[in-house]
Amino acid sequence: MAEVKSMFREVLPKQGQLSVEDITTMVLCKPKLLPLKSLTLEKLEKMQQAAQDTIRQQEMAEKEQQQITH
Repeated sequence: MAEVKSMFREVLPKQGQLSVEDITTMVLCKPKLLPLKSLTLEKLEKMQQAAQDTIRQQEMAEKEQQQITH
């Protein structure tokens, strides 16, 4: 890493405590890909779709029964 020249002169105390201030830098890491939908949400959507399909089929069967009887 290149040293940054500063207009301030470094002063080291002869007595007492010495404190160090680090400059935080960005650290690159692997991207974490998250699913747009969780598995449980997908299962619930499939169950809901299946329930809606069965209701539609039952309604169609009822309509056909009513047309046959009338």
